[in-house]
Amino acid sequence: MKKSTDKKLLKFYLWMGLGYFFLGLISTLANYPGKFFPLVLNNVWGVIYVIAINFIFFEYTILFILKKRKTIVYNILSGILLLWIYMILYSYGSYAWRLLGIQLHIYTQLQIFPSLNHAVANQMGYNVGAICFFAIIRHIYNYIKLRQAEQQLRIEKQDAELNYLRSQTNPHFLFNTLNNIYSLTRDKSDLAPESILRLSKILRFMLYETSGTYIAIEQELKIISDYISLEKLRYDESLRINFNYDIEDMKQALPPLLLIPLVENAFKHGVSETRSQPFVDIHLSIKNRQLVFVVKNSSEQLSENVKENIGLSNLKRQLELLYTDYNLSVQQKESVFTAVLKINLATHV
Repeated sequence: MKKSTDKKLLKFYLWMGLGYFFLGLISTLANYPGKFFPLVLNNVWGVIYVIAINFIFFEYTILFILKKRKTIVYNILSGILLLWIYMILYSYGSYAWRLLGIQLHIYTQLQIFPSLNHAVANQMGYNVGAICFFAIIRHIYNYIKLRQAEQQLRIEKQDAELNYLRSQTNPHFLFNTLNNIYSLTRDKSDLAPESILRLSKILRFMLYETSGTYIAIEQELKIISDYISLEKLRYDESLRINFNYDIEDMKQALPPLLLIPLVENAFKHGVSETRSQPFVDIHLSIKNRQLVFVVKNSSEQLSENVKENIGLSNLKRQLELLYTDYNLSVQQKESVFTAVLKINLATHV
């Protein structure tokens, strides 16, 4: 199948030709002062040939030569033949183009060559310079395009993984919450209807408010508060919960549901397994784009699944994709489990 001509690529060659036109014009003006308009026409005529021949050479012929054929001998012979043809085009072909311009009264003959060989050599020198110029600019152009494609691919891959991680977070959160409501309904608790109502509010928020890349920090606080209220329904007055925050700008952006896994972990793997004096202390501070989120909860002992549960591992991976400067640490000390998350929000990737 023939390679279709890319309009953007053709436009790029026209821009390269314009650049080579100015280089040629500057060079010839130094040798022929006072011949500005004839030199402009001469260089325009020469550049038309240069653009056409280099476009075909770089975009079609080289690819044809490099393309694998049936035999190595065929590749070598066809390559030699094509290169020989282009040597003729860059020398005698260019000279013939010059003569055509002279016959059409477009090209002004400013130099008389003593022989045909001298004239062809002169044209060959002009075209060798064009080959080098086009090859260098084209290489830079292709390199930039490759880097842009790699960057775009990396962004798309990162977005796909983030979407996957967030799609994991929502069902995981829902599964744990439904388990809590199940325990209430099994005990025929009068709080079951209220818990279902609170869950519906949370799900509505997660469905309509967290679909974007960012949400305001005040929205993240709301989801945390609603989740804490939902968890309170499961416990009696013995559970002590302290949730406070110190935030200089409630409108600043944060990836949605980034903090909730630590809160969820405190209840699921901490309070629910504590036999006496259960507690959860949550403090959020954001100053000068530095976020510090500390979650402490009662805990009987450190079990392996605390570090390896889906919520925490999911959070760690999201942090890797989203920020370059962050730290997530967990620590068990006596009967207290502490998770500390620090993020430099200005280092978002």
